[in-house]
Amino acid sequence: MKKLVLALALLPLFAWNLSAQVSVEVLMSQGQYVANEAIPVKVRVVNHSGQTLLFGQEDWLSFSVEARDGLVVLKSGEPPQPHDFNIRSAEMATTPRTDLAPYFLIARPGRYSVTATIRIKDWDKALVSKPVFFDVVQGVRIWEQEFGIPQSPTNHNEPEVRKYILQQATMSRSMKLYFRLTDAMETKTFKVTPVGPMISFSDPQTRIDQDSNLHLLYQDAARKYNYFVFNTDGDLRVRQTYVYTDSAPHLRMDDNGKVVIFGGARYVSDTDIPTSRPSLTNVIPPPVR
Repeated sequence: MKKLVLALALLPLFAWNLSAQVSVEVLMSQGQYVANEAIPVKVRVVNHSGQTLLFGQEDWLSFSVEARDGLVVLKSGEPPQPHDFNIRSAEMATTPRTDLAPYFLIARPGRYSVTATIRIKDWDKALVSKPVFFDVVQGVRIWEQEFGIPQSPTNHNEPEVRKYILQQATMSRSMKLYFRLTDAMETKTFKVTPVGPMISFSDPQTRIDQDSNLHLLYQDAARKYNYFVFNTDGDLRVRQTYVYTDSAPHLRMDDNGKVVIFGGARYVSDTDIPTSRPSLTNVIPPPVR
């Protein structure tokens, strides 16, 4: 009986020693997300054990997400993890970024926490990080449009119907615009993309072209506009910057049914998609934020 009591008394001490030798930390780039948005995380491991930690082909890293009420969030799988990931003593290593959203049902607005567990195979021990908290917000829907996906000339079946949605949400006291792609009934979300910051009086302009691509033009500063084109899979195909000159830029359909931008002037930026040709030069000063 005395031996059992002694063994139980040593467990907290051993756990403290192990956590002092090896520490685990979840890293998140932000503390707020909209529902179904990507939730990228990294894990930092610091090794002061005096030994090299060897993480080979085994499943050594896992995550757990809990809601504010303490309920464990439904998990559909384990996010990808690095293998042959070795950390020498007195070194720190950080795993590549991985997205939790496809593997956890985090669609309900509220507060959540995420923890990471690493399993040290050679020691037959596991370490759990401290929880990191984040919030999921609903956002306000400001525009939506259903559309049919174009099919090949030989395929005359009824087209699949999807929906483009624009939402705005206040993140850390600043307003942000989001693009969402769902099925027609919104039972499945294909993609959620943060478009960028926006000003309170911005009124996003939208057009859907003949290929069902979404063209979006919106204002994020006093004289600065951002132009985006998303395809029917939610992929970003075009990103450009325009500025107010004698008139504000706006979207319009030309005589050929093509979406074009009238007014304003283009400002060539390093963030352009596709990358701007080297021959293009700015004819206007950089936009003032």
